Parts: sequence; C-alpha cells; structure tokens
Amino acid sequence: MAFTMHSHSGEFCPGHAKDTLESVVLHAISAGYHTLGLTEHMPRTELSDLYPDEFLPSPEASLASLFPRHEAYLLEARRLQRLYSAQIHILIGFEGEWIRPGCGPLIQTLASAPCVDYFIGSIHHAGGIPIDYDRATYHVAREACGGSDEAVFEKYYDEQLDMLVALRPKVVGHFDLIRLMSDVPDMGADEVGDGAVWARVVRNLKEVVGYGGWLECNTSALRKGLAEPYPGRAIAEEFLKMGGKFTFSDDSHGTAQVATNYARGLDYLESLGVRELWTLERVVADDAESDVKAALVEKSVTIDEFRRTLKVPA
Repeated sequence: MAFTMHSHSGEFCPGHAKDTLESVVLHAISAGYHTLGLTEHMPRTELSDLYPDEFLPSPEASLASLFPRHEAYLLEARRLQRLYSAQIHILIGFEGEWIRPGCGPLIQTLASAPCVDYFIGSIHHAGGIPIDYDRATYHVAREACGGSDEAVFEKYYDEQLDMLVALRPKVVGHFDLIRLMSDVPDMGADEVGDGAVWARVVRNLKEVVGYGGWLECNTSALRKGLAEPYPGRAIAEEFLKMGGKFTFSDDSHGTAQVATNYARGLDYLESLGVRELWTLERVVADDAESDVKAALVEKSVTIDEFRRTLKVPA
C-alpha cells in the first residue's frame, strides 16, 4: 500500500511545480499508490510572503490570485477524488504556511472546509523570510535572525513550536527543512552550535509526540542533494526513542517526482529500525452529505507491504 501524504501540481502551484493535478493523480495510480494526499500550498496574505518567482505579472496580482486558486483547487480535488475513487484513495489537504502567529486562524479556517481531510504543518520561513528558496534568500533570513546558522536554526525551531502548539497538525512537514541551504546541510542537528539548537529540536519532538502527531519522512531532501531525507538521523533517532511515528512523502512537484528516491527513503527508515508507516483513511457513510466531513482512521502499513505495491523504480 504505497502512498504519499505530501504532493503538489503545477496547476495550482504555478512556477513552483509542473503538470496538472489530474496528471499527478494518474501517475500516482500507475506508480502503484494506494493513497495520495493532495496538499497544495495554502494562500498567503501579505506581499512580503511571496517568493521571487511570484512577483510577475505583479506582486499584487499574484497575491490576489491565491484565494481563488485555493477554491479552484478544492473543487478539482473533489472531482478527482470522486472520478478515480475505484483506483486510488485520495485525501484532500493543503500545506499550511506558518509565517507568523496570525497565520494560525487562517489555517484553522481553511482546515474546517468539509472536503479537507487534513493539513501539513510546515515552516518555510524564519523571521518572515523564506529559508528554502535559494542560498541568497536564506542568507537574508540568517542575517535577520542573528547572522549565523545557529541563530536562524534557533529562530526556525522556536517558530515551529509556536505552530505545533497552536495547530497540533497530524502531519508535521519536513521537520528540519532549515538545514537545506545552511553552510553544512548534512550536519546533524545535535552538532550545530553549543546545544541550544538541539534542545529546541528535542522540545519540539516532545510536543509532537505529546499530542499524537506524525513526522513525515520526506524524500525530497534526497533529490535536492542531501544525504538523508527530512528529518536527519539524529532527529529521527530521538523521535523514535520517544515513541514517535512516521508517515512517508515524496513531496512531489509534478509527475516526474512521484515516488522519487522512495527506495532510498525506505532503506533509511529500516536502518533506523522502523518497520511500519502511518497514513489516514477516509470513512464515508453511504448517506453522508457533501457538506459533512469524512471520518478519518489511522492506518499502519508495513514497509514490506509498501515496497510490494510500488510499481516504479524508486
């Protein structure tokens, strides 16, 4: 029962991803996925939230397009969920964008939509500045947060804690994304600085375990040149000591990235002693109305079973 809990399309994430949402669904079916979590990025509310590739035709026009695009995404996701229900189990979600505390109420409002099953709790900013777009932008964030990798890591994990406490997301996205553009991206979080970063990591992991959240093992780190998926080994080992559970994601941004590096990601988890992964299943009563949320059941999938159902080179 292969799956991903994190995916994007070029249709609803233009400039950042490729391909239509339907083509992503069809490719996931051909790859042997049993479950596909659709998680386009949520709309943002400030011009300062935009990435450089969103400045055209104008920042104002790009910002104004985000909420209508989100509504169009939900409609198309619901159509595809119905159309392909016999071939794949589609979960409808979105990727939360915690940039400042004021994002919390918006995320909760978006999550309340009847068709939305879950959202991913993610951090892509520190001090309001993107940390995963490119090195130059990361350096701006680093300077704004104190001028060192250690300082911007501390800021990132403090803001991540704010998100975890406020929203308690079932799926915590790319927990240690902050390392992507850092000076030594493959350094363990326990090796950064004098221990202040690691203390924050452990604190945040305890928060996730405490409310029953899952970390995603996100293989996009591997296609971006990192040695290990998100989260890195030190974090993953600490999370497992606490009894934490993993879900699994390709974080694909188009059909070409569906199931990318899945074999390496599964090998990584097995090297940590992980034997099962967790996903969600929608349970819908036959007489349920469209404006009633589906119930969700947590499901475990063994890594062996995951591998057996995967149909593409991973």
